[in-house]
Amino acid sequence: MIFKTAWKNVWRNRVRSLVVITSVTVGIFAGVFAVAFMNGMIAQRFDAAIDEEISHIQITGKDYILNNDPGIFMTPGDGIVNFVTSIPGVNKIVVRKIITGMAGTATKSAGVQIIGIDPGREKEIFKLYKAVIPGTGDYFEKESKYDLALIGQDLAKELNIIRFAIDSVVLLRLAEKEVPPEIIGKLKLLAGKRFPNEKKFTSLVTSVLSKRELQNYGQMIKQEAWSFRENSRITLTLLDRDNNQVSSVFRVGGIYDIKNTMYEQSQVFIRNEVLSRLTGINESSFHQIIIRINDIGESEKITNVIREKFPELDVKNWKELQPDLAMMTDYVHQIYGFFMAIILAALAFGIINTMLMVVLERTKELGMLTAIGMNKKKVFSMIMLESVFLSLTGGITGMLAGWLAIILTAKKGINFSQYAEGMEAFGYSAHIFPQISASFFVMVVILIIITGIASSVYPALKALKLDPAEAIRTE
Repeated sequence: MIFKTAWKNVWRNRVRSLVVITSVTVGIFAGVFAVAFMNGMIAQRFDAAIDEEISHIQITGKDYILNNDPGIFMTPGDGIVNFVTSIPGVNKIVVRKIITGMAGTATKSAGVQIIGIDPGREKEIFKLYKAVIPGTGDYFEKESKYDLALIGQDLAKELNIIRFAIDSVVLLRLAEKEVPPEIIGKLKLLAGKRFPNEKKFTSLVTSVLSKRELQNYGQMIKQEAWSFRENSRITLTLLDRDNNQVSSVFRVGGIYDIKNTMYEQSQVFIRNEVLSRLTGINESSFHQIIIRINDIGESEKITNVIREKFPELDVKNWKELQPDLAMMTDYVHQIYGFFMAIILAALAFGIINTMLMVVLERTKELGMLTAIGMNKKKVFSMIMLESVFLSLTGGITGMLAGWLAIILTAKKGINFSQYAEGMEAFGYSAHIFPQISASFFVMVVILIIITGIASSVYPALKALKLDPAEAIRTE
């Protein structure tokens, strides 16, 4: 009976109730979609870090990372590989040589890590081979008479290997993508020009287009003007095992793009046998072991097992390699809960205000109900249920709207290409695919009910303080 009465009371003043429900709906929708967006961004960053950069566990010689000494390496005779392979839960392992050096072209140079790999084994752990930009080469798949290097897109830009040019073909492709004719007309002023680097290209494009035109079409123009000369030369300079400087000319066999500027600028991959030849380090020796496990939840346990067996080695799991990412993934649900709690706390003031108005408007009615025998517990319950119904109706509507928006945007994602440079500097993709778990909606429902109950306490206590005799005489 109390439930039915409370529900009817919610709709006695439809306009006021709808205003409150609408505000709750908008607040919950905004919160749910914002959380889905952040969750998608973090999930994408996590997957990229594990599948393209660090995997689950890494082993190096003691202080190798600090000293970058080529002489600090491991060998099959150390028994490390056999021991790690025998640990239950270990899926795959791969070994690498890593040498700090310089990458240079005729015009520019940059400090890099030169990584010697076995491409076939690497594919079993990392998905970097899927990130090779079409038209720039492949992941060491084709035979070549040259020594090949796989480099990141940002390093290629820094070394002027990637260039930019606007010609008739570029203008035609932009027209096919429905770029307005007035913009194409402005770009014709730059036709026939080749730009040695992205900075000069961006500077000249900015000088002929407005801020709004750049915002809407700048990234598209840059993508179409992007050009790469196949088999570009690159010189790698490094120290061999005796700390003698050696240099060798490579051809760019492919350019990868993983949406992480720092990684792309610093990691150059070549075949293990080539790096062995240059450094004089035996082909079977290695500086790093990378481990992929079946259950990421066991990463700390397996790390400790390896540390106990080989205390002289530097063993780190993904949480130690990427502490900022670990913090976000460990506390993500608490962060989302806190975020939603702030939104609901703000909405609670509107619900409290509405319920106070309800109590004041129904002073006489509440007095009569008390006078004919309705006890204080039932009066309190009725006010509380009205508040819960208001918040729950708006909350469910907001969650449904948020869920629908997530479904609609999850397929194609949301592209923030105008902010790509800034986001990729921190390792985040500018193309976000919102996602959320069902457990989050359960948590939100609980928070909404708590908010409804908390919002009803003060108005309900106000109603309980009414004197029945005085309330009945109220006009």
